[in-house]
Amino acid sequence: MSKPYVLGVDIGGTNTVFGIVDARGQVIASDSIKTQKHTNFDDYIAELHDGVMRLLNAHDAEDKIHGIGIGAPNGNYYTGEIQNPPNLPWGPIVPLAEKVSKAFGGVPVAVTNDANAAALGEMTYGAARGMKDFIMITLGTGVGSGIVVNGQLVYGHDGFAGELGHITVKRNNGRICGCGRTGCLEAYCSATGVARTAREFLEIRTEPSILRNLQIEDITSKDVYDAAVAGDKLAKEIFDYTGTILGQAFADMVAFSSPQAIILFGGLAKSGELLMRPLKESFEKSLFPIYRGKTKILLSELKESDAAVLGASALGWEAKYRYEGV
Repeated sequence: MSKPYVLGVDIGGTNTVFGIVDARGQVIASDSIKTQKHTNFDDYIAELHDGVMRLLNAHDAEDKIHGIGIGAPNGNYYTGEIQNPPNLPWGPIVPLAEKVSKAFGGVPVAVTNDANAAALGEMTYGAARGMKDFIMITLGTGVGSGIVVNGQLVYGHDGFAGELGHITVKRNNGRICGCGRTGCLEAYCSATGVARTAREFLEIRTEPSILRNLQIEDITSKDVYDAAVAGDKLAKEIFDYTGTILGQAFADMVAFSSPQAIILFGGLAKSGELLMRPLKESFEKSLFPIYRGKTKILLSELKESDAAVLGASALGWEAKYRYEGV
């Protein structure tokens, strides 16, 4: 019997990354196409199919794909659809699993959002191997999350459970979030949130800072990180502020599901002790006493260049087994 593979697909607002993955979690090969290029969804599926087939042909894997997993913004595991997708030109309802399965000759397809896919990838290949209860937090442009309880992802009754980036952390005079609400965690603790904090601090504070040499509207979280590494006091305080809020939010999350670990992934998670020190201090201080010392805060073990594909591929194996009735 030929060696089985699955296909992992990560749909982002700018690019779609896809790769062939074996049962050991090795990415055999990967490639990408431009998501933004296509305003017509059928044209997008056609280019995705062509790109995948070129990859499969190049690695003699045309008939070896047993399942396809897709991580996508607002991907719904129950329906296989993307619903009201942010930053994508299709909608409001996109029959993603149906169209992809049809394009690939009926191969089983499973869909979820990108943070849930990351959680599956971490549980299958990364820092959460052997864990049955953990929370995955992705710190990127936004804040995403995947909640695993008793070895199963929490999807809720409608497929959209676990949007911890949109819990309220500032009840009064909170920032407007991209979702339309105010005070969301994402508005403070994403890469975008760090940049917003920098602009606020620069406007209300008077002390000198390397960041004052930059155009205030163009400041990014990377600029804040670089300034903090260079010893800039204001930049360090921005990370203290961000980590404190994140730690308090994590303490609330622990009260909900008592996870063995909270695992961080994404660009902001690579800030090291600048973020982790205030985060852990705030977390332990804010915990309900019965939970203290029980939940680890860990960094993802997935290689960043492969993480999106690996996470989606874990869903591909699930699609295969679900189809086979295992």
